[in-house]
Amino acid sequence: MSKKRIFFTLTGYQLTWMACVFSEKQFSKDILGVIVGILFLLLYFYYSKNKLKFIKISLLIAIPGYVFDSALVFFSIYEFNTPLIFGYLPLWMIVLWLSFSTLFDEILIFLKNYTLPGVILSCFLGPLTYYLGKPIGIITIYNLSLFFFLMTLFWAMLMFYYLKFVLKN
Repeated sequence: MSKKRIFFTLTGYQLTWMACVFSEKQFSKDILGVIVGILFLLLYFYYSKNKLKFIKISLLIAIPGYVFDSALVFFSIYEFNTPLIFGYLPLWMIVLWLSFSTLFDEILIFLKNYTLPGVILSCFLGPLTYYLGKPIGIITIYNLSLFFFLMTLFWAMLMFYYLKFVLKN
């Protein structure tokens, strides 16, 4: 993978994340993150060398993420403080999961021979990213210990699933 492609993917995801999280809280423009994310996904798909692989990885990562987040909101572990909800989650969260899946398409491949470090990193970084939404005011966590337990478990399983099953197919 070229350095330009890595830069484009990481920058595109970060811009999407910032637009989704901050545009609603700072500018009261909850749809801005959705627009930025869709533009990033369209550009990523257009320049993707293997479009079918990208679609497959996106669905195999985004669907479990959406279902997990929905379950935690349904069971009142946490909730998003946003008016634009689709199902149980903000509309921008769907776009964010799909944008996040771009990292699994080509960037996180380097972890395929490092399962344990990948799972450990995921256990810390996944829950931390959600927790950072609390001081911003985008998420309310009702049960902090259960939140961290379930998040850590989910992110460990998601990374293991990706490294051992998604990459094999």
